[in-house]
Amino acid sequence: MTFEAKPHDLLVPFDGKFRIDAVKTRPPKDTPDKNRLKERLAELIEELDELQRRFYARDQRALLLIFQAMDAAGKDSTIRAVMNGVDPAGCYVHGFKQPSENELEHDFLWRTTLRLPAKGMIGIFNRSYYEEVLVVRVHPDYLDAQRLPDIKPNGDFWDQRLHSIREHEHHLAHNGTVILKFFLNISRDEQRQRFISRLEEADKHWKFKDGDIEESKHWDKYMRYYEAALNATSHPWAPWYAIPADDKPYMRVCVAEIIVDTLKRMNLDYPELDAETKKRFKALERELKEENK
Repeated sequence: MTFEAKPHDLLVPFDGKFRIDAVKTRPPKDTPDKNRLKERLAELIEELDELQRRFYARDQRALLLIFQAMDAAGKDSTIRAVMNGVDPAGCYVHGFKQPSENELEHDFLWRTTLRLPAKGMIGIFNRSYYEEVLVVRVHPDYLDAQRLPDIKPNGDFWDQRLHSIREHEHHLAHNGTVILKFFLNISRDEQRQRFISRLEEADKHWKFKDGDIEESKHWDKYMRYYEAALNATSHPWAPWYAIPADDKPYMRVCVAEIIVDTLKRMNLDYPELDAETKKRFKALERELKEENK
């Protein structure tokens, strides 16, 4: 029997009542074993490859995938695993790290706006403008580098940033960008185990950063601000999905399932040529065949 994740079950509701402590970080008990999950992911990748080709050919909309998570949740590996079979000509990934001096000369949405996907393209943000209401909210001293006038990082300030994000995404959606946002929801215990694994295994040392441990000490704050951000910005035009991230194979299938389901609902067909173009193509076909005789 074919296993399918249920995207709707992972959707962050649009009513502002999402609670992180009420959602699971592990798969349901009836989830198939790792081998079956890998088989299902392979099936979804094959579907995604064909859907991406149609999406690229239609050239009408863009698809923006946003991944946000705590350290060690598996953003990189999930993006790599899910997009493994997609034509790189129609897809790209951009990771957002600490802003550069030039980026700090502009508003907080500027640097991500430069990386938005064009029509027909799938753009993937590994972290995004949501860092501005997560990391920066946990460390409000980071705002000093932004040199904002009359800055007071109180509740009103963060509400205004969330409002800007909401309006930004609404604008993008109105102009043809389909937005999917994934919160990879890892538990603190699982994060700790992955940190230990990175310290124990030599081939994972490169993944480890001392700062990851320091950031994990702010776990409760991060969960509070994630909850606030998801509640303020999960809407029909830019939904959030809270993906259980303690089990990587299950997490990857869930993400792939949501992307494939979204593309399927677009009813993508290859562009239909008008009668005049069909006639011209037929003539060119005959001409080329004649040359081969």
